[in-house]
Amino acid sequence: MKTTLTEENYLKALFHLVDNEGKVTINELSKFLNVKMPSVNNMMKKFAEKKWVIYETYKPLIVTESGRREAALVVRKHRLTEMFLVKKMNFGWENVHEIAEQLEHVHSQIFFDKMDEILDYPKFDPHGEPIPDKDGNIISQDLQKLSNCEPGENVTFASVTLSDDAFLTYLNDRKLLLNTKVRVVKVESFDKSMTIEIDGKTEILSKKATEKILVKK
Repeated sequence: MKTTLTEENYLKALFHLVDNEGKVTINELSKFLNVKMPSVNNMMKKFAEKKWVIYETYKPLIVTESGRREAALVVRKHRLTEMFLVKKMNFGWENVHEIAEQLEHVHSQIFFDKMDEILDYPKFDPHGEPIPDKDGNIISQDLQKLSNCEPGENVTFASVTLSDDAFLTYLNDRKLLLNTKVRVVKVESFDKSMTIEIDGKTEILSKKATEKILVKK
């Protein structure tokens, strides 16, 4: 049975919000989706009927393995589309999120499998986030926030936690792109803004920005 657009949006929210124990609350979903609690409750009861979640009143939802897979497959469509737009249609990484939001609801599995093949089976999207495979499996990454790094550390920019076009344009303006080598020069004690060095040039990043940049050592 095909999932509806609304169901897919809920599934994607579950994917982003679920904790390490496979749990998420109705309140978290309500805030994330900007949907009233009764509506979220009704949808989660339907998800429970589909065996995607375990639903008990006043308790956190438990996302089942079936629910996790369904959620990952929605995210797969979104991230493959973003990669296709960047690699094959020359869109900037700051311009693809909204388009992918629309195309992720196409139901043709063959369409996305062909997209995957054309792209030579990428493991990550343009923002550095892992692309689930067609079975819903996803690569785990050992990344940390740039804001947690200390002066003198050398790291590689691996991913962002925010695909907002304003934020990505902010990074473009500073020539800070994925896989860029970064050296932390200084962290201001007052506002935690950070001076970094890229290719011998220094840039100052706000705490708000360093919180949303993920790096690997």
